[in-house]
Amino acid sequence: MVCFACAAPIAVAAQSGSLPTASSEQRAEARDIFKQLIEINSTDTPKGSVTAAAKAMQKRFVDAGFASEDMHLLGPDPNKMNLIVRMRAAAPTSEKPILFLGHLDVVEALPSDWHTDPFQFVEKDGYYYGRGTQDMKESDAALVWTFLRLHREGYKPRRDLILALTADEEGGKFNGPEWLVKNHRDLVDCAFVINLDAGGIELDHGRPVVADVEATEKVYADFVVTALNPGGHSSRPRPDNAIYELTIALNKLQGYSFPFELNGVTRTYFENLGKQESGQTAQDIKGVLATPPDAAAASRLSAEPDFNSNFRTTCVATMLKAGHARNALAQTAEANVNCRIFPGHSPEEIRQELIKVFSDPKLTVKYISEGDVVSETAPDRKAIAPPPPIKEVFDPLTRITQQIWPGIPVTPVMENGASDSIHFAEVGIPSYGYSAIALERDDDRAHGQDERLPVDSYWKSLDFFYAFTKALGSE
Repeated sequence: MVCFACAAPIAVAAQSGSLPTASSEQRAEARDIFKQLIEINSTDTPKGSVTAAAKAMQKRFVDAGFASEDMHLLGPDPNKMNLIVRMRAAAPTSEKPILFLGHLDVVEALPSDWHTDPFQFVEKDGYYYGRGTQDMKESDAALVWTFLRLHREGYKPRRDLILALTADEEGGKFNGPEWLVKNHRDLVDCAFVINLDAGGIELDHGRPVVADVEATEKVYADFVVTALNPGGHSSRPRPDNAIYELTIALNKLQGYSFPFELNGVTRTYFENLGKQESGQTAQDIKGVLATPPDAAAASRLSAEPDFNSNFRTTCVATMLKAGHARNALAQTAEANVNCRIFPGHSPEEIRQELIKVFSDPKLTVKYISEGDVVSETAPDRKAIAPPPPIKEVFDPLTRITQQIWPGIPVTPVMENGASDSIHFAEVGIPSYGYSAIALERDDDRAHGQDERLPVDSYWKSLDFFYAFTKALGSE
């Protein structure tokens, strides 16, 4: 069983037996659900609507015969409605339900940047292309299909199973899980959460290396960095204009690395990963696990973005805005700096660190909340503590993972982005992140251009979640 709190490596023996796989007819339905979700624009833009995606999935449950009292479409905004679907237990029970959590919203995609229409589901060369194929409509579709299949088979779990498809994980003013926990706790109250927006199978040139389960996550924070200047006529350029000052600051940030760190979760992850790697990578992993860590080994591993984000807080400029006229020196220049903060540090601590890095009293660094409220200071909150491992989660998760991807270790990881797990952790509900999606380490296209998912990864996720959901509801 996975030990989130300790640093001991996790050795997992291969499991025997095989899983039932979805039939061609079942795969066709699952593909159709996936296609439908991809082709609904659910961005936080005037063209997007999470509600449209939620209603489309609700109709599938209605058509399958789910009772109306077991479905709820609700939210604080007409475009940001959340869908809650409950599969009832075979008999009344005092056991709390199990909640499967996925967000329906996606990051905006500019069609001019893509080689396919980001809101058209395209199958090409063994991949599915479209915005949300990695983050995270593939898992939404897999769980919708799983609930529909179990319902048609007449499956009755030992306790209620809940599927929550929600809004604004990627940004926006109406985060679904946060709103549901605060306003409709009865609909999402549960023993634990399986968050589909984290974890998964790491592939190295097609070779499964490790199965990641989210144990903790970084803290998300945005800061606006502003340079102000009196400006002037563009025919008389000066080196102290606002754009120049902001550029100097961002160059300093580009060249700065936050300190190397490990915690219990990341140490366990690298101990397990080190057993799967070879050559220089294996030696470097051994080096960073030493006391004290080998700085040269940490530097070499940090060249890989995924490793680097496991080692430290990261901050990067993601948006720029400057100037007011083509023929005038910029009086204002602003950058959004997005930070993913290593557990143990707060947004305010990182804001103060950014001020030191920029070392320019003419710049201001302010915090931006998820509701776009700008503040002089940032929150002091820190990352969620890793939840205790639960046997009823990890026994079937490990067994079924091993049946699909034999021989790979199941290990806790730190989610390097952020997820909706925090909204449940804050009220004492454990959340475990696992998507069952296999991706190449160097093909992470979430939020990026030409987002895609291997077709085979989708089929395997169907087989995993059908078996896993059934096991959770029965064991």
